Amino acid sequence: MSIVALALSDGVPLYELAAPCAIFGTDRTEITGTGWYDFRVCGPPDARVDRWFRSAAEHTYEDLVAADTVIVPACHDSAMHPPADLVEAVRGAYDRGARVMSICTGAFVLAEAGLLDGRRAATHWLYADILARRYPAVRVDADVLYIDEGRVLTSAGKSAGTDLCLHVVRHDYGAAVANEIARRLVAPPYREGGQAQYIIAQVPKSARDSLGTAMAWALDNLTEPITVEDLAARAHLTSRSLNRHFRQRIGTNPLSWLHEQRLRRAQELLEQTDHGIDLVAHQSGFASATTLRRHFRQRLGTTPDSYRRTFSRRPEASLAVQLPWKPMLVAVSPLFDRDHFGLAREDLLGQHPVNLGVSVQAAVGKNGELVVKVGGLA
Repeated sequence: MSIVALALSDGVPLYELAAPCAIFGTDRTEITGTGWYDFRVCGPPDARVDRWFRSAAEHTYEDLVAADTVIVPACHDSAMHPPADLVEAVRGAYDRGARVMSICTGAFVLAEAGLLDGRRAATHWLYADILARRYPAVRVDADVLYIDEGRVLTSAGKSAGTDLCLHVVRHDYGAAVANEIARRLVAPPYREGGQAQYIIAQVPKSARDSLGTAMAWALDNLTEPITVEDLAARAHLTSRSLNRHFRQRIGTNPLSWLHEQRLRRAQELLEQTDHGIDLVAHQSGFASATTLRRHFRQRLGTTPDSYRRTFSRRPEASLAVQLPWKPMLVAVSPLFDRDHFGLAREDLLGQHPVNLGVSVQAAVGKNGELVVKVGGLA
């Protein structure tokens, strides 16, 4: 079981603690069907939480160093000086191989520990300039909700912490589990765009309404070859105006948004169905399985097949085919796997007209039958 440690410091804001506690600290085994995180709150005894509460944390910063994932919420005084003992503990956890993530101004702790040097990093837009000036080796991005740099992850302020926590669950347990948790929190499983949409309202209400209508239409028709021109027509905008409104409201361009929606639809299909890769590509709107694989590799760093093997929640099936061979002959024959099993698999495909582009294991049963175990997609 993976240990997740939430770093508590004196005066930590309550809001930034809520998302990690609700997402990682609540037992979700009834959703995963397997295990969940071992969640621990680590900090000094009797630390203040905002202006109203005192902590009863049972773990210290020494325990934090031993965690697999460390979460640093907003942590600063009015001058943005993170506690030295926390900085040391976070650096120690990273050096041990931990994944480290920050919420809001928790990025100042990671920056002070040297973990953000040469990396892109997010923080609350109000403090982005301060972070950039104080730590010039950090490439501060004030526009995004969160950034995943592998073992170092940072998020913008407040609600963006929820986005980052759900992103980590999505990485560890798959999109279906993250989506179910989001539903229980009455939160969007994935928010498009960045902080720009929250700094100032730059889009007139009528444009927002038509844009929302176009986006909803696109989500309902992902199997179709939707173009930017199609979206523009639905929003009653020119392609140029659509691109401008998308960037103002969503923080990205229409084509990137559309690719992201197709990719998420493909993830859900891979987790929840046994469709072949060609059918998954079609139902998520990619032109071909090759295109789907390319987007998976570029965006997720894996293949659809590997993703399904990791996150599929469908039980394995077992099928049995009676063959006229004696167990001893089958057991000792060096040609069994190459020749006889190949015939059996073809017979099986003929008897069961479903897509069995799958990994298959064979064993000899008590009565001489070949038992074929059909697992995740190959």
